[in-house]
Order: sequence, then structure tokens, then C-alpha cells
Amino acid sequence: MSDIKKIADLISKDMSKKDVELITKAYVFAEKAHTGQKRMNGEPYFFHVFETAKILHKLGMDAKTISAGLLHDVLEDTQTKEEEIKKEFGDDILFLINGVTKLGKLKYRGHERHVESLRKFFVAISNDLRVVIIKFADRLHNLRTLEFVREDKRKRIAVESVEIYASLADRLGMGKLKGQIEDAAFPYAYPKEYKEIEEILKDRMSSYEKDIKQVGEELEKELKKNKIKFIEISSRIKHKYSLWKKLVGRDMDINKIYDIVALCVVVKNVEDCYRVLGIVHSIWKPLPGRIKDYIAFPKPNGYRSLHTTILNGLGGVAEIQIRTEEMHAEAAYGIAAHFAYKDYDSKKAKNDKEKFKWIEELKDLKHIPNDPKIFLENLKIDFFNDRIFIFTPEGDVVDLPKDSSPIDFAYSIHSDIGDHTSGAKINNKMSHIFSKLKNGDVVEIINRQDAHPSSKWLEYTKTSVAKKHIKNYLEKNSLLAKLKSFGHS
Repeated sequence: MSDIKKIADLISKDMSKKDVELITKAYVFAEKAHTGQKRMNGEPYFFHVFETAKILHKLGMDAKTISAGLLHDVLEDTQTKEEEIKKEFGDDILFLINGVTKLGKLKYRGHERHVESLRKFFVAISNDLRVVIIKFADRLHNLRTLEFVREDKRKRIAVESVEIYASLADRLGMGKLKGQIEDAAFPYAYPKEYKEIEEILKDRMSSYEKDIKQVGEELEKELKKNKIKFIEISSRIKHKYSLWKKLVGRDMDINKIYDIVALCVVVKNVEDCYRVLGIVHSIWKPLPGRIKDYIAFPKPNGYRSLHTTILNGLGGVAEIQIRTEEMHAEAAYGIAAHFAYKDYDSKKAKNDKEKFKWIEELKDLKHIPNDPKIFLENLKIDFFNDRIFIFTPEGDVVDLPKDSSPIDFAYSIHSDIGDHTSGAKINNKMSHIFSKLKNGDVVEIINRQDAHPSSKWLEYTKTSVAKKHIKNYLEKNSLLAKLKSFGHS
């Protein structure tokens, strides 16, 4: 029976009998609920929810999330009632379906409603990440059938997907999903630029692939010779949208981009990562300044890997990435990878909470005045800009937007520290509190009880958290001054 074959696409070997039964039940329920419904391309509507669930399965999500993916449109698009879902599948799955339904309630008509929808979207993320992961899967499949959508709507969905969904996937460390969303949206969001990239790559692709294959074969031979066990060696070509963004910043000169092709080496442990790096540098010359240790200093989204760019001896360059199996899963699936770990214990949960502390900060965005421009500006500055990591003197890492100041750093530690900032040491040197911080700076905040924010601070802050606390302080003290003058009159 074809249904059994299809359900097999949603099931992992290590799932329990109870999990398999849950997914099967959700499959049958959704298929029946969507009977007779068609998509714009003429396919049965059930095909969309099934493909959404398949994406969730590939992301390594648990049985409840996959089941919620199958059922995510039943409340909105069928006669099914909440009581029925609760009775058949329980509170948790009902919560997930409701979360996804609420996110889709507001159609993106006009800037005001678009912003309100985003606001709800981010509040939902801070409540349960599984909701946004289902939404990502739903969006990705919709993008893959975008050709059937009306042109003006198609462009809007594609641009929003690149600017919001892909950026958010990146912040959650979900590199594979980010690339898939961008690849599916790019031709519709920026058709002219997409054709330009296609043209640039057309005559180069075969030589890129041939060269990286040769580098991979040579490296494999050396690793075996040195008795280093590796799990896999794979190559990839840079995603077209990422390549276009890099080209824009480099005068559209493709020769200035060094990571168009990359080789990924997956090994058993961290020690082997560094051993492989040594072997790579014994075979090929590395480019100065292009060796990056994201294992010792992970990216703000949790990405860990060693990167080195080498002269490949064939007249070109190639990037080589070296990581463990766990790092490899995290690089592809980010926070979603942890739902698949059998040993996802409280320690890992605590680490994730710290790593993705910015998700909690999203809740603060709903307190921003109801001006769409202000909301989007804060959103882009805080969460979708380039990020830098700044260290406390104790070695803790603080994740901030590019060009943040020590004031932003102080408020990210605690509002009281921010409110009494009088000076800062950057890399052990006394510096101005309005200085622009650089990636890797070590910052120590100097506090004084009589120090307090001024309106000038707002010019030198990047984060909405800092701006919110400064404005609160200024408003509170302005009110106190008025009350004092009233008392003396």
C-alpha cells in the first residue's frame, strides 16, 4: 500500500513503536481532513503537509513535531475543531498546531499588518522553538511551489523569506535550512541578480568541481597514510544567494572570493580536527589571515569548525572545513539538531538557553512603540545584522550587533551595570564608552554610583535592550524632576 511507503519517509530507525503509531495516526487523520482540497498547482492539498512533515523528519525533529507538521493546517483549512485534536493527539500537539496557525493568521497585506505578524512570529519563537521550526518547513515547501503563485505575491513572499526567514534560520545556526530557503527564494526575490550569478558561474562550475575533487582525493590519501580515521569527506559549492551578497561587497569580482568551493572533513574528535589541520598545511600553503578557529571561538549562533583557505596547487584556492560529527550536525541543523540527540540533558539545555539568549530578548520587541519602521529597524539591527563576540574579563562571551559600544555590552550584562557605566577598559586599556567594539575585544565596565545615562548615549547604542533602558531612565528622571519642581512651587 502506497501510504505505508510514504509513512516510512517520516520514520527513523530509532523511533519507538509509540512514536511510529503517533505519526501514522496523524498521517491518516490529516489525509482524511484535507480530502478534496487542491493546491494552486492542482496537487491534493495533503501533499503540502506531507512534504512539510518530510522536511521536519530530515531536520531530525521528534515524533510530536513531525505529527504537528502533518496536522499544521487542519484547524485553519478544514472543519476540524480544537477539541478533536486535543482528544486524539493531546495538549502538546494542539499547542504546536495553534502556534503555527496563529503565525499564519495575518496575511502580509501592507506594512502595518506585516510588522504585527512578525511581532507575533518572534514572540512565538521565544515561547517554543518547535513552532518556528514547523513554520520554517511549511515556508520552505511553499517556496518550492512559488511558480504557481501570482507574480506580485510571489515577489513579496520571496523577499520576506530571504530577509526574515533565512536570516532567522542563520541566527538559530540552521545553515542547511538557511541555504535551502535562500536557494528557493532567490530567483523570485531578485531575478536580475539571480541571472547574473548564473552567468558568472556557468563557465566556471566544471573546473571548480574538478579541482575540489582532486584536492579531496589527495587529502584522503594523506589522512589514510597518517592513520587518521575520518567519517566523511564531502565538497560543496557556495549557495548562489550567499555568493551574490559576497560579490556585492567585493565589486562583483569573483577572484576576491575564496570560499566558492569548500571541502568538509568530518572526524571523530576535537584532537583529530587539529591533527587534520596540520596535515592540510603540510600539503598545501594556507592563505595568511584565512585560518579561523571556530572551535575555540564559536560563532554567535553556536557554529563550530576549523576553517583554512589553501592554494590548491592547480592555480586556484579552496576552503577546507574540519569538524566532528556533532559539530557537523549542528552546522546543518543548529538548534534543531538537539531535538534529535538522545543525550539532550539539562546541561545541554542550559548551554542552548545561554547561546540563544537573544531569543528571550525578542519578547522586548513587543514593547517598542507601534511604529512599523521603528520595529523593523530594531529587528534588523538586533538580530539580522552581522554579529560580534565580546568577552568579559572572566572569558564569558557576549553576542552583540556589529559596531556596538561598551554601553551595549554593559546593558547586556545587567540594566543596573548599564545605568551606572562611567568608563570601560577595552583589551586592558582605558577607552571611551562610545567606542565601537571589534570582534574578540575583552571589555571591563567601570561603574560609579553617581554615573547615569544621558540622551547622548542613544546615539552610540545599537541594541534595543540598551535603548529601552536608557529611555526608561531618562523618562523616569524627567518625571521626578517635574514632581520635585511641582513640590517646590
